[in-house]
Amino acid sequence: MQQNPTGDPWTYPALFAGHRIRAVVFDLDGVLVDSYDVMRQAFTTAYAEVCGPGEAPFAEYNKHLGRFFPDIMRIMNLPLEMEEPFVRESYRLTGQVRLFDGVAELLSELRDRGIKMSVATGKSGPRARDLLRQMGVLPMFEHVIGSDEVARPKPAPDMVELALSLMGALPSEAVMVGDAVTDLASAHGAGVAAVAAMWADTDEAALLAAGPQAVLRRPADLLVLCPASVPVG
Repeated sequence: MQQNPTGDPWTYPALFAGHRIRAVVFDLDGVLVDSYDVMRQAFTTAYAEVCGPGEAPFAEYNKHLGRFFPDIMRIMNLPLEMEEPFVRESYRLTGQVRLFDGVAELLSELRDRGIKMSVATGKSGPRARDLLRQMGVLPMFEHVIGSDEVARPKPAPDMVELALSLMGALPSEAVMVGDAVTDLASAHGAGVAAVAAMWADTDEAALLAAGPQAVLRRPADLLVLCPASVPVG
C-alpha cells in the first residue's frame, strides 16, 4: 500500500482504493482498552517493591509501550524481578480497565461486515485473553497473540505475520491498528498497512513520524477503511 504522503492527522481512505480489507490486527492497550492508569499504578508499586524509594520512571516506561515487559526492563536497565509484582498488580486492578468509547460498537460492526479480527499485544497471551474475557469481547477475535507466544515480539513483525497466517489473510488485505511506534514498526515489517490510533494518551508527533498509512481520531473512523467484505478463507 502507498505511504501516507502528507502527515495530516486524519484518515486517508483514498490510499486504500483497490485494496479489500479482510482482516484487522489490533494492539490492545491504548487501542481497545484504557489501561493507562492501571499500568501506572502497577509499575509504581513494582518499582517501589523491587527498587526501593524514589520516583518510578513511568514516563520513560511509557515511551516503550507495545514491547514485552521484560524487554522494556532490559532497555531501561531495571531489574527483571519487577515483572512479578507488575503482573500481580495488573491482575488485581483489572476491574479499573475499560473499553474505550466506541470500541464495542466498532468490533460488532466489523464482525457484521465480515472482517476478521485478531489482537497482537505486548502483554502475555494469558493476561490479554483474560482481560478481553472480562471486558466481554474475547469472542469477537479469531486469535489473541501475546509477546510470550512468538520468537520475536514487537517491533519485530512476528505477531502480525502469525495473526495473518492464522486468519488466512494476505498483507495487502489487512491493517494493523496501534498507538505506539512499535506497533507501526511491526506492521511495516509485515508489509501490512499501519494505522495509528490517536484516541489514547499517545505521542502524536512520534506516531506521525513513524509513517502510518492512516490516522484515526476515534474508533469508528476505521470503518471508512473497512467496507463490507466477505469472510476470509
